[in-house]
Amino acid sequence: MELSGGEQEPGAVRLLDLPWEDVLLPHVLNRVPLRQLLRLQRVSRAFRALVQLHLAGLRRFDATQVGPQIPRAALVRLLRDAEGLQELVLAPCHEWLSDEDLVPVLVRNPQLRSVALAGCGQLSRRALGALAEGCPRLQRLSLAHCDWVDGLALRGLADRCPALEELDLTACRQLKDEAIVYLAQRRGAGLRSLSLAVNANVGDAAVQELARNCPQLEHLDLTGCLRVGSDGVRTLAEYCPALRSLRVRHCHHVAEPSLSRLRKRGVDIDVEPPLHQALVLLQDMAGFAPFVNLQV
Repeated sequence: MELSGGEQEPGAVRLLDLPWEDVLLPHVLNRVPLRQLLRLQRVSRAFRALVQLHLAGLRRFDATQVGPQIPRAALVRLLRDAEGLQELVLAPCHEWLSDEDLVPVLVRNPQLRSVALAGCGQLSRRALGALAEGCPRLQRLSLAHCDWVDGLALRGLADRCPALEELDLTACRQLKDEAIVYLAQRRGAGLRSLSLAVNANVGDAAVQELARNCPQLEHLDLTGCLRVGSDGVRTLAEYCPALRSLRVRHCHHVAEPSLSRLRKRGVDIDVEPPLHQALVLLQDMAGFAPFVNLQV
């Protein structure tokens, strides 16, 4: 089989002679990585048209498939005709992605359900507003390490995204208890996974409100939330029957008694019980290893 052009051997079939809609798009191009599609576009005008037709029908676009960094021109070329995206991952564009780059993509793709913008520090409230306003089916959103996310931006998201289930706000350090309380009250009923990690402004008031308003919460990451203490964890144990994992490493005010109730329910906690920590330490010390039974 030949790609295109050239003198054709008797009985040979060129790739582009195969039916595009029935064969090439669903069975061939779907298996080609995005990085290779960029190269394939350069082969000929016919291949460029084929690739663009494929890209226009994409349901999932993950920029990490192109490489650790993707030029702006390449992103524009890849997404210019896409109008049916349901999942969008743009973390590799974090150094340059702006509102002007992102908003047109969001406007053309109102069916988006999952968006990952981790580390995209050049964006602003305008982009988040366009996402909240234009994508009412949004279920999963990552804004990790987006320092521009503040309480006002989060309020707009909470007001306009009724289907939101998973939200990553890791290191969004402008957010304070008031913003998280508002999120819990507006969208807590549907939240299943939330990360507030690495935010020293979040405390027990936010955690307690989440507990009381998020009965379906399964995963909560509070790593490095220095103001969170045992009161917040005890409220989680009381009001969150669906909780499966809790991250409280570096939460120095969370004591073991508040975690023990969750441990008994089988909740995965990233901090070992004090007794286990002590036994491991003893086992590592010279002369103690033969005498320590970690099954105690």
